[in-house]
Amino acid sequence: MRILQVNKFHYARGGADKYYLSLGRALEASGNEVAYFSMRHPKNEATPYAKYFVSRLSFNEGGFKDKLKTPGRMIYSLEAKRKFKKLVVDFKPDIIHIHNIYHQISPSILDVAKKAGIPVVMHVHDYKLICPNYQLFAHGEICEACKPHKYYKCVQKKCFKDSRSKSFLAALEMYLHHSVLKIYERNISAFITPSTFMKSKLVEWGWPADKIKVIVNPFDAQMSLSSKEITPSLEKYLLYFGRLSEEKGLKTLIEAAALTGTKLKFVGDGPQKIELDTLAKKINADLEFLGFKSGEELKQIILKARTVVIPSIWHENMPLSLLEALNLGKVVIASNIGGIPEIIKDGENGLLFIPGDIQDLVRKINDLDILDLAAISQRAQASVKNFNEPENLRQVNKLYQEILDKKNTPE
Repeated sequence: MRILQVNKFHYARGGADKYYLSLGRALEASGNEVAYFSMRHPKNEATPYAKYFVSRLSFNEGGFKDKLKTPGRMIYSLEAKRKFKKLVVDFKPDIIHIHNIYHQISPSILDVAKKAGIPVVMHVHDYKLICPNYQLFAHGEICEACKPHKYYKCVQKKCFKDSRSKSFLAALEMYLHHSVLKIYERNISAFITPSTFMKSKLVEWGWPADKIKVIVNPFDAQMSLSSKEITPSLEKYLLYFGRLSEEKGLKTLIEAAALTGTKLKFVGDGPQKIELDTLAKKINADLEFLGFKSGEELKQIILKARTVVIPSIWHENMPLSLLEALNLGKVVIASNIGGIPEIIKDGENGLLFIPGDIQDLVRKINDLDILDLAAISQRAQASVKNFNEPENLRQVNKLYQEILDKKNTPE
């Protein structure tokens, strides 16, 4: 099978980009021919298809003239359309699998696929199909004000980076793509969501349920351990690893750690770091920032932690940190929100608490002293045993084949 993978970043910038690259490698390893379409960037992984990539677009760089061109490119990039058409003609894919194409690439490429008669699968990594700011979260709380298709609410609330002008552009983009052009609706054969929760949200906004397939993203194979290797935690700290930003609910975690007198470690970076550090010092919380970690170094930090905490206050989809921690046999305390309770069953393979509720989180931390953590740890690892790369690849390949069979079956 000839598969064209599309994503705006061709390096491991975030979870979606990491998955796009790992899926491409897995598809190649299983005998498929894989091509890539992305944006030029100095951090990109090497690929012979880089000659087709669109020019770099950064919202923080460039002069006044470049910034004037940005809105048009975000909404419908003629450069991307032209270069994508060239790649499609040269590579002749059987199927196209797109990931994140917003802004830097734009959905103009979907018209190319449609004209060429090539089916498209879209992997939905965030809420951008229904929310102008990607998150269904604004100004510190869950936000579904735009449902259904009332994108002007984004401008009223300044949901996009707290800017009226940027929110206007984001709302305009949504109206053009979904109400006028219907470019995603017309040109995509199937959508993949990593959680049933995300699928349910898309359906609430009017997307067809029969075109949405739930396939959970796999955990990193490096984050593995046999059940016999799982041992009691060496240290007593609570661990959070991921982005340091408002929607992650980290203030709640700091407050709870201070009230229980528990050591807390954060792995990662983000825009809220200074604010979190200030709060920790103000309330005398024992918080240590470890910065960005990955691979074996991150694995050892996770293994030594007493528990991993995921205190999100937004509709988490299916956080990779959750799957990785469970696969390492860690007892996870997580917010009962979004796709998380699809994996965590309270008291069985982890603990759930009310999002943003400091006292409920304190209770869960204190419960660690009376629960059979070894038993929970074993069940934690068992609960994610099927969320591995081979199983993910099997399900993706199955979907590809179903779409191609349908395309080739006369009506």
